[in-house]
Amino acid sequence: MSRTSVAFRIGAAITALFTLAGLLAQVWTPWRVAAVDIAARLQGPSGAHWLGTDQLGRDVLSLVMAGAATSLGVALLGTGAALLVGVPLGLAASAARGWLDDVLMRGADVLFAFPALLMAILLTALLGPGAINAALAIALFNVPVFARVTRGAALVVWTRAFVSAARLAGLGRVRIALVHVLPNVAPQVLVQASIQAGLALLAEAGLSYVGLGVQPPAPSWGRMLAEAQTLIGIAPRLVLVPGLAILLAVSGFLLLGDGLSRERGR
Repeated sequence: MSRTSVAFRIGAAITALFTLAGLLAQVWTPWRVAAVDIAARLQGPSGAHWLGTDQLGRDVLSLVMAGAATSLGVALLGTGAALLVGVPLGLAASAARGWLDDVLMRGADVLFAFPALLMAILLTALLGPGAINAALAIALFNVPVFARVTRGAALVVWTRAFVSAARLAGLGRVRIALVHVLPNVAPQVLVQASIQAGLALLAEAGLSYVGLGVQPPAPSWGRMLAEAQTLIGIAPRLVLVPGLAILLAVSGFLLLGDGLSRERGR
């Protein structure tokens, strides 16, 4: 088995596992996510609670499963929205060139000048905390990423012989961009999307950790970390479990992107 195949399969398996856990949590969890049982607080792993309970007596496994749905949902929503905006902008810049290209790329440079998490915190602080605003903040940072990747890949395609032949056949730039250029840049964009989804998940966890992401009672891995930080000396698993979930999920997306990139380069 090639190294490419190993990275891709591991990344796909991890990503699929967390996605399935999030989908399953929409219809079933071992315990009710919001069920508080003070008498059972801070219990260790057992047959009833496989990952134990938290400071409110809630089942940690149920929280992690439900947190997968919200954390992955926000990350994928933000990445998807950025794709829908960034890819057309990159295509337009590569097709038009001239002043439109300059304006779009200079706008991307301005957004790149701000650290991603800082800009996300600023935006959610202005608009208010919540899942939608967190996804919007993630999307805003990722738009210039996809615009630049699409433009860079498209500029190479515009120099190809089949594009020149399409021009000679009388096809307009818009049609050439959609029919000939976009399919050829799609694999590179897909690789970047996988990588950005992992980074978006990390950003969502950071926003939830500081209270600007998903709000209670909806569970979130980042907020689970924030709530457990004062208990790290008493029940370190309450920090380790959501921390490992974030680490594995982000690694899954990055491995998936790395596998796709290597496969594309073969």
